[in-house]
Amino acid sequence: AVGKPHPIHPGWPENTPEVTTATGLRVRLRPLRRGDGLAWREQRLVDEAWLSPVEPTATAGWEAAHTKVAWNEHLHMLNAQAKAGEIIPFAIEVEGEFAGQLTLGGIQHGSTASCWVGYWVASPVMGQGVAIAAVALGMDHAFTRVGLHRISASYLPDNPASGQVLLANGFRREGLLRGFLHVAGAWRDHYQVSVLVDDFAE
Repeated sequence: AVGKPHPIHPGWPENTPEVTTATGLRVRLRPLRRGDGLAWREQRLVDEAWLSPVEPTATAGWEAAHTKVAWNEHLHMLNAQAKAGEIIPFAIEVEGEFAGQLTLGGIQHGSTASCWVGYWVASPVMGQGVAIAAVALGMDHAFTRVGLHRISASYLPDNPASGQVLLANGFRREGLLRGFLHVAGAWRDHYQVSVLVDDFAE
């Protein structure tokens, strides 16, 4: 992440700096690679019990959503949207290994200058500050490399751990979004939070 950002898709494809968590793990964000497919599929299948209750409904079933073909389609879609400047899809890398995803999505410039952030972290590194570090890196990237003013996020009321990750990064709760996303087979309410570049001096 050096030099002048790309005029159409600023901030992509770029790596973030690396930080070390309080637990001693090295964390950075980097563009997703085709070679991440096997780790992506294996980890998400193992973590179905963690992920399926909090992610948009997999209408064809969890296993069907995590085949090799599904990964290739997923990556193709993300790259196409990234080239259009609509999203920035990152891999979360811990100690040099794939450990989850973070996406800056719904990117708008001009008078809005905003995006949303979404993420998931593999279970072997849960509870070790990885999610907090990843969101912090994503925030810095959105504000400094993409040039945005506002980042929003949402989380389920019964998923307070995700809320704590966001609040630890300075997000503020704005309200409740009724029937916001179809999750685990039903339309679910979500808390919405946001952070502004002006909320912190640096």
